[in-house]
Amino acid sequence: MLWSTLWFALLNVSVKLLPRLPALEIILFRSVFSLGLSYCALRRSGVPAWGCPTHRRELLSRSATGAVALALYFITLQNMPLATAVVLQYLAPIFTTLLGIWWLGEKVRGRQLFFFLMAFLGVVWTQGVDARVSPVFVGLGVLSAVFSALSYNTIRRLSGRAHPLVVVFYSQMLVTPLAALYCLFHWVTPLGWQEWLALLATGVFTQLSQLYKTRAYQASRLASVSSLDYLGLIYALIFGFVVFGETFPPGAYAGMSLLLLGVGLNAWFSSRPAAQEPQPAAVAGPVEL
Repeated sequence: MLWSTLWFALLNVSVKLLPRLPALEIILFRSVFSLGLSYCALRRSGVPAWGCPTHRRELLSRSATGAVALALYFITLQNMPLATAVVLQYLAPIFTTLLGIWWLGEKVRGRQLFFFLMAFLGVVWTQGVDARVSPVFVGLGVLSAVFSALSYNTIRRLSGRAHPLVVVFYSQMLVTPLAALYCLFHWVTPLGWQEWLALLATGVFTQLSQLYKTRAYQASRLASVSSLDYLGLIYALIFGFVVFGETFPPGAYAGMSLLLLGVGLNAWFSSRPAAQEPQPAAVAGPVEL
């Protein structure tokens, strides 16, 4: 997850560097690139690209929810300060954990729920003091987080049943043709080597981030893994300031500090032996190679 958050932060920067291009055009480039890399990696590993037929419904579900989440997230990245868009996306781990309780039967202790509440209040606080944010894009960011949570829970359900590369391969199956259809009518030609290089970077960083995140979600409990997503906020603040010159009012930094405090406490509590719970048999076990 630490590697995944770094690659994802660099992906955010690459998207932010392309304000002239439609979000779905950027998604088309990174999806085609990621699709090709995934297929080559599957062939090299000798893993069937289409996976087991009994799992295809869940694989396609992960692809559909991930596609919606990604499109909405890229739109917020292009229309908000970098750290603000990332903060909104950080509602996803909270939704992921809550859905995991209902959908996967995972155990979350009362203290962990309190820590998540702290993180959530940090998000609300940050958004409330940043007057640059449009309510419309805030709503799109929340929707993106909900669809991300649905996608992550599907990944967890596939633990022990689908190879991580197969999951990543399927994640591009629906979004690629949909983005291509959109681009037929709304194509904007990239200009200069800077835009072409940024487009290439979105594909590389997407592939690395998805692969490491998929492995993490299939290897551990949702409550423990999802909270580490919040650490990307540090990257967003650094890159936003250094690359884009973005700053925030003092109250926003206070909200972000509350968010990180909740994350840190949850990660510490989840790592304690007494807080560990046995995983459900349906999702336990190593990934089948």
